[in-house]
Amino acid sequence: MPSDTQPDDLQRGFELLARVNYGRVATSMRALPFLASARHIVADGRLLLRLHRGYGYHVACIGSVVAYGADNLGGEDPRGDGQWSVQCVGTCEQIEPTTAELELFGPAPHFADGELFDPVYLRVAPQFVTVHELRGGSARVVPLG
Repeated sequence: MPSDTQPDDLQRGFELLARVNYGRVATSMRALPFLASARHIVADGRLLLRLHRGYGYHVACIGSVVAYGADNLGGEDPRGDGQWSVQCVGTCEQIEPTTAELELFGPAPHFADGELFDPVYLRVAPQFVTVHELRGGSARVVPLG
């Protein structure tokens, strides 16, 4: 794994992340790894996340090194750019987003697993970004059984 990210890698990663709204943040809680879904935006060269406070996952992320990943692997590729995945690894901190950043996030869900959605916002300062791109060919669904 690279120890740092080249500016082109960071720029390409952020460009791809801006094409999708959700991804997954990974860290550990009580020495066990976990993944949590999060809404993300790229604003002013920063990766910002919105999670539901009620899950408590943000507590494990704050002050820790986290990995954040997003991709277009499960969907169509309307732009013809192929399939891709991006992973950002870096330190995480809680923030209060600006009004402009809140507008970029858009409206929050009303509920999360039946309880009122209570947003918490985090910033990931990437130490490195990994971009994988697949081009050509086609995915084929193979029926089981």
